[in-house]
Amino acid sequence: MDVILGVLLGMVLAASLAAGWRLVRAPRRVQDPGGAAMQRAVHAATAILPHLRTGLTAESARSAVQALRVLVGADAVALADTETLLAYDGTGADHHRAGDAFETLVPARREDRVHVEPRVRCGVPGCPLRSAIVAPLVLRDRRVGALVALFERSGRVRLEESRVVSEAAALVSAMVELSELEAQGERLARAELRALRAQISPHFIYNALAAVAAFIHSRPEEARELLIEFSEFIRYAFARQRPYVTLADELQYVEKYLRLEQARFGDRLRVRVQVDPEVLQAVVPVLSLQPLVENAVRHGVESRAAGGTIAIAGIDLGADVELRVSDDGAGIDPQRADAALAGRGPGIGLGNVHGRLQSTFGAGYGLVVENGDGTTVVMTLPKFRAGVRAG
Repeated sequence: MDVILGVLLGMVLAASLAAGWRLVRAPRRVQDPGGAAMQRAVHAATAILPHLRTGLTAESARSAVQALRVLVGADAVALADTETLLAYDGTGADHHRAGDAFETLVPARREDRVHVEPRVRCGVPGCPLRSAIVAPLVLRDRRVGALVALFERSGRVRLEESRVVSEAAALVSAMVELSELEAQGERLARAELRALRAQISPHFIYNALAAVAAFIHSRPEEARELLIEFSEFIRYAFARQRPYVTLADELQYVEKYLRLEQARFGDRLRVRVQVDPEVLQAVVPVLSLQPLVENAVRHGVESRAAGGTIAIAGIDLGADVELRVSDDGAGIDPQRADAALAGRGPGIGLGNVHGRLQSTFGAGYGLVVENGDGTTVVMTLPKFRAGVRAG
């Protein structure tokens, strides 16, 4: 997924620069110096990008269409889906409007290539528009709409103008395709989070409630506090609209989890936490640290009569953050660790977290398992990533 997004982003940048270059070279009615024309074209191209990241909708088209008119140098520009005008800007805006049928502007064609309409036949008397260039918007060999550039002069349009409109349509198509891929990635991430919740909840709920039950008669006040901790953790883990949280939030609820586990294990579970304050506002996928801690408790403490120590460290690496979750248990076989990260182990915790980190931040981030005096799972993520915000 990350490679595909990178390729599409490259296409977007190439289309932006190409459109700017075509615009500079095309004959202009206004004689701007070449540098000023390029600056205006590139500014218009980059102004389009944020709006179309949400897909091709009436709202995104309305936000992008004015910059598209500047980019192609036309008297008017329209964005349409396969049947309807989504947005319109420029000459004729008093009678050509969003929601109109596409055929009210230019004859509907199923062509998947740029074509010229030398004579626009508008049904409104006095409409000054005379000619148009129609460029299809194509996503993976599927036509989803069109970009229409309209001009007040009649007759044949210049070749360079057709090329500019074609490049602009390629830019729009690339951005819409990028938005679809990002939406798929977000749906995948949410599906993985649902799978993780389904895997964690039975094991954790059983153990937590068993710990509370053990204290009800002997230490009722402590049992009450544990129930509060339990309810707050469950509310956090199953909040539907929180795909991302700050590391400070994740650590707060990891501590609640550990207090519940300490009620179960008593002195057998020892905990050390040392986190650099500079990393606390980094954004992480929700429930990304807790599964690592749960694995450390299960494999480094639960199976040993003497118990063990869980250490959590957060290290500031400048642009990145390193989180280390360690136990002093027997360690893990390297092949088993690789299988767990690939999601082939008996549980889905490590593989799920690793996959969500990579789908969110890229292949350079994720989890690594180290063996030494016990097991350490190292999570690396950026301090900041555009578009990834805590809920």
